[in-house]
Amino acid sequence: MSRTVGRVLAESLVAHDIDTIWMVPGESFLGLTDALTEVPEVRLIVCRHEGGAGFMAVADGRMRGGRAGVLLVSRGPGLSNAMVSLHTAFHDATPLVVLCGQVERKDFGRLALQEQNYSKLLADVTKDVIEVNEVVQASESIARAFHLAESGTPGPVAVILPEDIFDEPCETPIAKPRPRVFGGAREEDLDQLATMLARAERPLIWVGGALANASAETLGELQQLAEQWVLPVSPTHRRPQLFDAGHPNYGGYMGIRVPKQLADEMKKADLLVSLGERITDSVSQSYSFPTAPDPQLPLVQVWPDANEIGRVFRPDLGIAAEPASVIRALLKRGAPEGAAKRQGWVSGLNAIHRKLMAPEWESTSDGVNFAAICVEVAKHLAPDAAVTSDAGNFSSFIHRYIGFRPGQNFLSSVVGAMGAGVPMAVAAAIRRPGKQAVAFVGDGGALMTGNEIATAMQYGAAPIIILSDNKRYGTIGMHHEVRYPNRPYEDAVRLTNPDFAAWARVFGAEGITISSEAEVEEGIARAFAVKTKPVVVHVHTSAVQMSAWRRKGAPRVHG
Repeated sequence: MSRTVGRVLAESLVAHDIDTIWMVPGESFLGLTDALTEVPEVRLIVCRHEGGAGFMAVADGRMRGGRAGVLLVSRGPGLSNAMVSLHTAFHDATPLVVLCGQVERKDFGRLALQEQNYSKLLADVTKDVIEVNEVVQASESIARAFHLAESGTPGPVAVILPEDIFDEPCETPIAKPRPRVFGGAREEDLDQLATMLARAERPLIWVGGALANASAETLGELQQLAEQWVLPVSPTHRRPQLFDAGHPNYGGYMGIRVPKQLADEMKKADLLVSLGERITDSVSQSYSFPTAPDPQLPLVQVWPDANEIGRVFRPDLGIAAEPASVIRALLKRGAPEGAAKRQGWVSGLNAIHRKLMAPEWESTSDGVNFAAICVEVAKHLAPDAAVTSDAGNFSSFIHRYIGFRPGQNFLSSVVGAMGAGVPMAVAAAIRRPGKQAVAFVGDGGALMTGNEIATAMQYGAAPIIILSDNKRYGTIGMHHEVRYPNRPYEDAVRLTNPDFAAWARVFGAEGITISSEAEVEEGIARAFAVKTKPVVVHVHTSAVQMSAWRRKGAPRVHG
């Protein structure tokens, strides 16, 4: 028999070093899954919902050093279910290749079962939509998809595959992977950056997404740069692992709603250098620091894609390059004279950070203050742990009370999509068996994608899932209280939840309940002692302690 398009596509994925595909089965791509059964280099992970499968593919790519993960979904409802992961990948600048079935070519335009115009549907959440309607372009389309997904500003690329194309004979050679092209900084730009840093008395360095998959060597060079040049370094929203939170040059976490004391001190900076950070509204505190479009202080932005620099903010200097190359170039130039004069500035920021991260909290009468959980979990985290977080106010406790460091991997939806926490932890546990994968999730997100515990059971993965249950969509409740004080809102956010420990046991996982602070130490220790199956720690948390920085009815303490 001659080779088919399905076989060519399978071999093309192998050529691009793909060993895992995350999927929910569908009849629109049976010709591809049939071909993949003869390709032992690729395993298919069968998931329970396309939204969960998509988050797993996003996380898997990050676990593989920032390569594109691969999601396989059926047309129409399948892709619609997966849209949350495409939205996440697009806004988070994360590479993702989505293979999607389509109706047969002879039925295009007839509104056949589940037919959609994917170029229109996906125009705002992908870098490109590649429709494979010609046999000779099948392998080439895979090569193009990976190139686009991983180049410049990374993001999702969709490859649309009609159902009838897979069994067509195809003798086209397998398209080889295209070399990654990296922009480089001009010497004059590096000279200008070095001069600006040398003259600054209060510089501030942000490190973000373009360094999220940096090597240990690069992160070590970043630390060396901070020490030699006497610079404070602040990881940005959902990237806490990029700089050691215990290092004296740590300048505080630049996440969403930075505490006012730290934000006020940061605003005294006379130079902001954004190394690999796009500077979204979350990082810039709703475009107030720096102000958009014209920053209130000199701004240098380093990002791999020139089209992204200057799109929102007008920088004084833009460098279209990999941040790692800029770090190395500055190290080669050597520290400027007088750098030591900045020590007071660096130490002042670090002192505020250390004060804010102190393991202190007030107990609550309506449930466990989630601070107690995070402080205890921090004691058990391995140096190479993968930690995932869903969206919600509970995540503020993670960033306040857990000091991350290079070597650990933090996985989340930077854009704030609920439902990412559990599937990302499942993906991390499947990708790295035997290593810690710890998910933090709220009661809202848990019932969006928590069914992927079944996927963990199927593939022998053992993530630890810390579930904060305050019986409400807590973040929305907080926003309602702030925006409309003294108005009732509980009916708009209240949840009726199951016994999540019992729910876990139904899947075959371990279930642990924590209802009081007296149970925290033992409960968390039990969870980390389980090595062979998933664990769900059901924590009955306080609704009065709305976030790590705010109590219900108390004055606002964050910026």
